Amino acid sequence: MNRINQLFQDKKNNILSIYFTAGHPALNSTVSILRELEKAGVNMVEVGMPFSDPLADGPVIQESSTVALKNGMSLVTLFEQLANIRNEVKMPLLLMGYINPVLQYGIDKFCQKCSEIGIDGVILPDLPLDEYKEEFKATFDKYNLHFISLITPQTSDERIKMIDSMSNGFIYMVSSASTTGAKSNIAEKQIEYFNRVKAMNLKNPLVIGFGISNHETFARACSYANGAIIGSAFVKLLTDNTDYLQKIVPFIKGIR
Repeated sequence: MNRINQLFQDKKNNILSIYFTAGHPALNSTVSILRELEKAGVNMVEVGMPFSDPLADGPVIQESSTVALKNGMSLVTLFEQLANIRNEVKMPLLLMGYINPVLQYGIDKFCQKCSEIGIDGVILPDLPLDEYKEEFKATFDKYNLHFISLITPQTSDERIKMIDSMSNGFIYMVSSASTTGAKSNIAEKQIEYFNRVKAMNLKNPLVIGFGISNHETFARACSYANGAIIGSAFVKLLTDNTDYLQKIVPFIKGIR
């Protein structure tokens, strides 16, 4: 069974997923960060594939991408770093980024490599669902690699149901129609959206991302979904602290 499915089978709520950019703050920091996150009790991690034009990301994650690329991070390097990750880390791992570097690497080669090293899913916000279905789904399925789709407050009920029917793993609920970034609270309009989707009784678990940054926003998001994703707030921790590895466990405890 794919580790993502296993996670949601074993744990129904308060699932904490963390996002960070591979190659930031240092080229070779990826594995040590993953190790500390698992030690801290994180349930799932999205490893960002840095890209030169990350349109969906706010300034904190954009800057981490710039730093990672300057440090020399690439898909080839990332796969080399993660070659033996399953000897150390058991939690589900996803790669998140943009379709262009994946196409340059080669879609079949990319999926095969993900499968070889133990990547469980991929999030590509700029890959349209219809294009995925027609051109890539068979390849993803061949390698038991889950393609995680995003929905937003603007996504219609009809399209949400279509995404749910095609999805495996979970559905990524973008909390608001904006770029990524830490926010201190959740607005009433977002709660209406969360309730609307929750009432649809979808077959896939729901995980809320964008704007989750502290215990309060994490707990509130988890009352409407199976879990939540923290990205910008964690990336900022890595950016602001030279002793970032020592800060990871206390940060995660503070979220919980």
